[in-house]
Amino acid sequence: MKALRNYLDKIKPNFEEGGKLHAFRSVFDGFETFLFVPNSTSKTGVHVHDSIDSKRIMSIVVIALIPALLFGMYNVGYQHFNAVGMPDAGFFEMFIYGFLAVLPKIIVSYVVGLGIEFVVAQWKNEEIQEGFLVSGLLIPMIVPVGCPLWILAIATAFSVIFAKEVFGGTGMNVFNPALIARAFLFFAYPAKMSGDTVWVAKDSIFGLGQTVDGLTAATPLGQAATNITPDASLCDMIIGLIPGSIGETSVIAIAIGAFILLWTGVASWKTMGSVFVGGIVMALIFNALGSESNMMAQLPWYEHLCLGGFCFGAVFMATDPVTSARTEGGKYIYGFLIGAMAVIIRVLNPGYPEGMMLAILLMNVFAPLIDYCFVQKNISARAKRIQVK
Repeated sequence: MKALRNYLDKIKPNFEEGGKLHAFRSVFDGFETFLFVPNSTSKTGVHVHDSIDSKRIMSIVVIALIPALLFGMYNVGYQHFNAVGMPDAGFFEMFIYGFLAVLPKIIVSYVVGLGIEFVVAQWKNEEIQEGFLVSGLLIPMIVPVGCPLWILAIATAFSVIFAKEVFGGTGMNVFNPALIARAFLFFAYPAKMSGDTVWVAKDSIFGLGQTVDGLTAATPLGQAATNITPDASLCDMIIGLIPGSIGETSVIAIAIGAFILLWTGVASWKTMGSVFVGGIVMALIFNALGSESNMMAQLPWYEHLCLGGFCFGAVFMATDPVTSARTEGGKYIYGFLIGAMAVIIRVLNPGYPEGMMLAILLMNVFAPLIDYCFVQKNISARAKRIQVK
């Protein structure tokens, strides 16, 4: 690491004002601050500094995503080999197939997203923001494996430009960029985001698996939306051996990520826990009301939590520090309403069984209002205490 530090110090003058590579200063600064904590300090005023900057926080989130990503790769291979009648394929064969199927999506997401952010940073003569470090991994994890790369590239560009940069960049966006990408895909290319043919990879990759004209595999949540009892066992739902978006199926892998986020203090347990409480309460309400004609209303609360993107959204999306509520009391309300709205959308709109995305995007809009109400409440309470004294 010392040798790398010395090398960066040696070439740094080329990227500073007056250097021959000054035009790429933002690019160099982005790589340098990603590799090393900046040693510059404030010149005036009183400031408290530590080694945990936003890049380190984003890095922790990426680490927390890795268990779900790795399992998602395995599940992609597992679903393919089972669908083509080759269930006896080995673990590594399934994982390598899934790795090769998912890797291009990750590359496309980062190349397109970071490319746009690099261009904008150079144009504005600003630092390259680190927010896409997480979004670039989230986007391919919340789409079906059958999503074409060119469509994923368009969705990524749309989310970076219209969900981030038009608002001023990282930290200024109102909506979660990864969810905007998914929403764009769902409404612009619905055939590539729903149905029974998008959840299983149908092509052979470097001789692994088999290429077939079409494979069908409905997700358990999709089955419930059409009033069909899900054929997956609760064990498979928890482990994640079911069709679904690449990184959203395994409750166990997501729980490992949740532990990392909570242990490091990156995510708020108040927001995360409230999402689950809201989902459980609303599911129990629909169970009590009963509806023989609506399988979604009959789903037990634990299946609502295990299916679709509920766990993934609660752990990695609802806790986004930029778009979520920031007041301590507001986090409870924000999280509870996300969980409740996700179940409401699932039950009352069978045409869109995955309600987590819309629930989080809706509450992104109301997060500032929730915080405003709590701040005003605190101001009023303090004003009353002053008057009493």
